[in-house]
Amino acid sequence: MTTIVLGAGAVGTATAWYLRKSGHEVVLVERQAEAAMETSWGNGGIIHASEVEPWSQPGMPTKIIKWLGQENAPMLLRYGAIPHIIGWGIEFARNCTPERFRENAKSNLHLALHSLKSLQEIGAETGIDYDRATRGVLKIYRSKESLEGAQRSSDFLAQHGLLYERVDADRCVAIEPALKDTRSTLAGALYFARDEVGDSNKFAQGLAAACAARGVQCRFNETVKTIETGGGRVQGVVTDKGRIAADRVVVALGSFTAPMLARNGIRVPIYPVKGVSITFKRAGWNGAPTVPVIDDSKLFGLVPIGDRMRISGSAEITGYDATPAMARAEAIIANASFTFPEMTRHFDIRTSKVWAGLRPVSPSGTPLIGETRIKGLWINAGHGHLGWTLSCGSGRVLADLVDGRDPGIPLPPPQGVVVARAA
Repeated sequence: MTTIVLGAGAVGTATAWYLRKSGHEVVLVERQAEAAMETSWGNGGIIHASEVEPWSQPGMPTKIIKWLGQENAPMLLRYGAIPHIIGWGIEFARNCTPERFRENAKSNLHLALHSLKSLQEIGAETGIDYDRATRGVLKIYRSKESLEGAQRSSDFLAQHGLLYERVDADRCVAIEPALKDTRSTLAGALYFARDEVGDSNKFAQGLAAACAARGVQCRFNETVKTIETGGGRVQGVVTDKGRIAADRVVVALGSFTAPMLARNGIRVPIYPVKGVSITFKRAGWNGAPTVPVIDDSKLFGLVPIGDRMRISGSAEITGYDATPAMARAEAIIANASFTFPEMTRHFDIRTSKVWAGLRPVSPSGTPLIGETRIKGLWINAGHGHLGWTLSCGSGRVLADLVDGRDPGIPLPPPQGVVVARAA
């Protein structure tokens, strides 16, 4: 039986890997020349159980409305996008109750921990070099109220496997000495020692090569036009280079999953939310952070990845435009420069890579993994800001479901799209 996986981002390549390990004949189709050249290229770089809380959380709809028109807002809803997200927005708001927020965060945590274990196993088996670092992640707070609120949320998740440590300002600087210049502004931090860092682009490209070496047919520079169905089941796909027959198709196209499946009459509640990152060489910045720092009040992350530093942040709802807005990038840079004043002596935007990617966000903030109402048509998408974090676990779960195995963890909610858990 032939299974086609559409999309060679971090999620798609992991899906192809696990399906091949399960004995499937797999074809991986990607429109770019290499794996992970779109949303998986420039994400924040952290594999973190520390960020599993969905954006659909209590109070968020009110904040989004308040932030309308503010270019430096943490989550900016462009006026032009409003008519296109009404249905999605209503479902988003429904998921902002305390009960749904907790359940969705717990679901993401189970998958994140499963995914971290799976990533480590793949790394050990393949030897892929992806600039892995295991120094943990430090989330800093500047008010006692915000720190205690974050601790309450983490305490709930700690009941389900999250490990963390609350630390004071002095311990923050001990963990990451680059914070010494702004130590006086810190109320404290949460330290997540189990979180890791890695370059998802390098990982996915290495995994695609490992897939090919194990018999996966990788078809790059090939764009899918339609998914063929008949008699209520999948028959294959048509690309710009011809038809590929298949018994099963897995759609792992990130934000583009929704428009692809709409052609088959399946409404997928995934909408793109643009994120921005700025990557630059560490070069002479000898005192640069070696531990990833997420700044709660300034809403950015500064992450060392190999010989590079990456600043990420921003959430912009503006449709399928993946052009980085310089105003948004400059706001992130300004926030990072406040927390790390020394950075300004070593950062030059002219030699940096300013990038934007479209996070595929579902209303619940959890991914959609499973079979649709069309037999043989599967989905693995909607991972939002957790695509890199959840990728390996999601690929493993989908392969388990396809083969009728129990994945061993609670599954994300179906969100009206997934109607079958196993073949």
